[in-house]
Amino acid sequence: MYFPRLQDVNLEPLWEEDLNHKLAIRHALLFSEIDGVKTCIVEEKTLGEALNYFSKLSLDYPISIVDAESFERLKNKFLEIQTGSDFEEMATTSDELIEVESDLLEFIRNSQDLLSSEESAPIIKLVNSLFFQALQKGASDIHIESGERKGEVRLRMDGALKKHLDLEKNIITLVINRIKVISNLDISEKRVPQDGRTQISISGKTIDIRVSVLPTYHGERVVMRILSQSEDIPTLESLGFAKDVTSDLYKLLNHAHGMILVTGPTGSGKSTTLHACLQHIATPDKNIITVEDPVEYNANNISQIQVNTKVGLTFAAGLRSILRQDPDIIMVGEIRDSETADIALRSALTGHLLLSTLHTNDATSSLSRLMDMGIENFLISSTLLGVLAQRLTRKLCAKCREETRLAPAIAQEIEVPHDNIYYKAVGCKSCDFTGYKGRQVIGELFIIDDNVKEMMKDGFNDFQVREAMKKNGMKTIADKLREMMLSGLTSYEEAIRVGLMDG
Repeated sequence: MYFPRLQDVNLEPLWEEDLNHKLAIRHALLFSEIDGVKTCIVEEKTLGEALNYFSKLSLDYPISIVDAESFERLKNKFLEIQTGSDFEEMATTSDELIEVESDLLEFIRNSQDLLSSEESAPIIKLVNSLFFQALQKGASDIHIESGERKGEVRLRMDGALKKHLDLEKNIITLVINRIKVISNLDISEKRVPQDGRTQISISGKTIDIRVSVLPTYHGERVVMRILSQSEDIPTLESLGFAKDVTSDLYKLLNHAHGMILVTGPTGSGKSTTLHACLQHIATPDKNIITVEDPVEYNANNISQIQVNTKVGLTFAAGLRSILRQDPDIIMVGEIRDSETADIALRSALTGHLLLSTLHTNDATSSLSRLMDMGIENFLISSTLLGVLAQRLTRKLCAKCREETRLAPAIAQEIEVPHDNIYYKAVGCKSCDFTGYKGRQVIGELFIIDDNVKEMMKDGFNDFQVREAMKKNGMKTIADKLREMMLSGLTSYEEAIRVGLMDG
C-alpha cells in the first residue's frame, strides 16, 4: 500500500466536531486539509497503530505520511484547540467547578457538609472554583484573609486588589487548610509563616502557584501568586513597548558582554521584561543561567536557580557558582547589595552578558545607586550598556470612559494643552466596575554612550545627566504618560499615580 510522503510541511488542523479527537491523537492520527482535500496525517513510527484506529472509523479520507517534526507541529496545534474546548467543556460541567461568584455564594450558603473537613468534596470544589474564577478574570494573585468575624477573598487584577467574596470565619479556616494540604505545608502549625508551591490542573493546563501563609492577629492569611509557564512568556513586541525602545533594546541584547539593567518599582513587570529578553536571545548555542528569588517564569531553554537564604544560597553566592558553569548570558533577579553588584559588574567585564534589575525611580538614577553601593566609576562606564526604566499603566475601559477637561493650572503644571479633551474612569460590567481594563507597559531607555561616559568622568550628577539626555531626545516615562493621556488611553489620575510628576 503506497501513501504519499510529505517533508517539512506546516499543516493546519482540521477539527471535525463529530470525531473523538482525544482518542485519535492518542492513536497518533491527525487530520488536515491538503489542497482542499480532507486528509489523515500519520507518521512512520506509529503508522500501524494509526491505521488500526483509522480502520475503525467510517472515513474515506486519503492518508499522507509526514516527517516527525511536521507531525509534532500539527499535533501541538490540535492540543491547543483541545485545551480550549476542554476549558469550555469544564465551564459547562458544573459538578466540578462553579463559574460565577453569585453561584459560589449560593453554594456556600446551602452546602451543609462544607464544615466537615478540608478533604471534603465541597471544600475541594470551593477552592478549585476560586482558582478557576481567578484564572478566568486574569488575576495575578489571590489573597485570602481572616478577619475578626469573617474572612474575605480578594484578587489582584491589573495591579490593583479587588474584593471577590466574603466567607464565614470557620469556612476560611478550612479553605486555608485545604490550600496547605495541596501545597505540602503543615496544617497544625499556625504560629509561624510558611511558604510552599503547588500545581493545579485545569482543563489539561498545569498552572504553578506560589503560596505564602502568614499568621496574623485574627488567624492566618494566604497569598497565592499564579506563576506563568514558558509558553506564556510574552515577546518584547507583545509587551507593548514603543517601537523605538524595542529596536534599541534589541541592539543592546546583541552585545556579547556588558550589563543591561531594568529598573522600576515593585510590580512594574521587570521580571517579565527580563524573561522576554532572555527568550529573544535564547538559542541552542548559548548557555543561559539565571538566579532568581523566586523563579516566577518556568522556562524550558534556560537553567534557573532559586535563591535559598536558609542554606546560604544568596544572589551573590548563586552568581559566584554560575560563573564556574561557563555561561554566555546570566540573569540576576535583583541587585540588592554591594557584593552582588560587584560580582555582577566584574562578570560583565570579563565577557558575559548580564541582565538584572534595580529599584530606582528612573533610568538615570541607577548610576548613582550603583555608586552608592561602592562600585567604582570606571567599572560602571565600561560595563553598563543601557538601563530600561519601566512602569505598568492601567488603560481606561473603552466602553465606559467619559470625556473630561483639565483645570488650566493642572494642565500648565504637567505641560499639556488645557483645551484638549481628556478621559476619566467610570466603571461598568465589562471592566468589573474598576474603570480600567488591561495594562500598558511604558519605558524609557537610557543608553550609555560616549557622551554619558564623558559626563560620568567629569562627575556630573543624575539630574545633569538626565537633562542632557532629554536634550539629546531621550523620551522619558512622563513623556509617554502625556502621550497616553492625549490619546485617551489613560486618565490624569492614573498618570499621576504611575509617575507623571517624576519628570
